[in-house]
Amino acid sequence: MAIVRLKPKNDFIFRHLFGKQASEESLKALLNAILRPDGKDPIASLTIAGNIELGSDTPAGKNGRLDILAELSGGELINIEMQMVDRGNMVKRTLFYLSKLFASALTAGNPYESLRKTITINLLNFNLFPYDRFHSTYHFYEDHEERALLTDALEVHFIEFPKFERIEKDTSIALHRWLMFMDEKLPEDQLKELMDMDPIIAKTEEKLEELSLEERFRDFLDDKERYLRDWVYSVDVTAKKAAEEARKKALLDSRTEMAQKMLAKGMDLKTIAEVSGMSEEQIRQLQDK
Repeated sequence: MAIVRLKPKNDFIFRHLFGKQASEESLKALLNAILRPDGKDPIASLTIAGNIELGSDTPAGKNGRLDILAELSGGELINIEMQMVDRGNMVKRTLFYLSKLFASALTAGNPYESLRKTITINLLNFNLFPYDRFHSTYHFYEDHEERALLTDALEVHFIEFPKFERIEKDTSIALHRWLMFMDEKLPEDQLKELMDMDPIIAKTEEKLEELSLEERFRDFLDDKERYLRDWVYSVDVTAKKAAEEARKKALLDSRTEMAQKMLAKGMDLKTIAEVSGMSEEQIRQLQDK
């Protein structure tokens, strides 16, 4: 039986490839590609957190669940999120998770100095920003002073796959290799080239092949893919209905405004109806208001 390559960008598969204790080497290589592209001061070690739940401070507050949470040897916290569909709330969702993770390091009685640098990395299978750069990074800067950084304690990265797919690939760049690896449509010869170049990618692909052989993973992913398709369809239908209702309302508002102006000028109902497209009964109702 031929092995069907699972989608590395599926958040469930992504967590199994990079978010398990045995995945430390793969995650470290991916983070170095994103955070240390120049190769300086590479991440030497990290710990993948077992608990990825962010609790609420109040019973009515909102909880959060992270895809992958890692802690570097220096204490920095890194949250890596894979998002397949645009639900229209990515930026605010990012700030919510970033702030909760940042605050989680501060326990009662500890000074604010115990807060740790917190980094969020979002891997997006959709376009979010209007510019062409596929990897964007955000910090806290002063509005008027050029490059005046308030603090580096909070850092956010967005990587947009559709934009990466449009650029010319350079396999000498580690981040390009990893993003190419995550493309489920990558031709087999290019995948083999990546594996020959990068032993960590080769090891990660072997893990992906092991998952591909497990029927429970394939069944689960089929169900999840079906759910995502249904969700996207329902959102699309709802949006189209809302757009049509808005169009009808705008048209009615325009006709009503026109009819009111013609009434004010003393024009007869028949003429107003012909010009505005409204019925004479609708126009009479306007007269009565």
